[in-house]
Amino acid sequence: MASQRLKVAIIIGSTRPNRNSEAVSKWIYSIAKRRSDAEFELIDILDFNLPLLDEPIPPSMGQYSKEHTKQWSEKINSFDAFVFVTPEYNHSFSAALKNAIDFLFREWNNKAAGFVSFGSAGGVRAVEQLRLVMTEVKVATVRAQVYLSLFTDFESFSTFKPAPFHENTANTMLDEVIEWGKALKTVRTKQD
Repeated sequence: MASQRLKVAIIIGSTRPNRNSEAVSKWIYSIAKRRSDAEFELIDILDFNLPLLDEPIPPSMGQYSKEHTKQWSEKINSFDAFVFVTPEYNHSFSAALKNAIDFLFREWNNKAAGFVSFGSAGGVRAVEQLRLVMTEVKVATVRAQVYLSLFTDFESFSTFKPAPFHENTANTMLDEVIEWGKALKTVRTKQD
């Protein structure tokens, strides 16, 4: 029965040394693990050591020649939905996350995504741009979003201490990701 549950990846969207993304990702993962309506896995793009996009054939063709791409493809393909944890860098999300998304195409299609962001303005501008990219790779994004302030949810801009109310917002976002993920799983099943 557990294998039929929705599989949701929580993706750490930064590879920067001393990144805050890891603490934020572990926080959202700890909230998600208390739920019984889906399986959750924490995915760190740093672990895949993806260089700048180096595949000679466009990802929409699905003809990967590099081992790192094949491993990334297999991992992302195994999920029904995603939660992206992203910092805001210069009004956008990280180049490392954009690169990781750009490596693939069909593996993202007809799946759902939610967002946890942080920055001086809560990371909302990063998510605005990330939503556009998700649309292009056929990912449906949910409305609820967790946005965290570097001023109020971090001590000295580096030690993550989220306000308690964020947990309710996180669960609302996860509810939406799971519902949309279930709906889109039926779309993928019909296409098989």
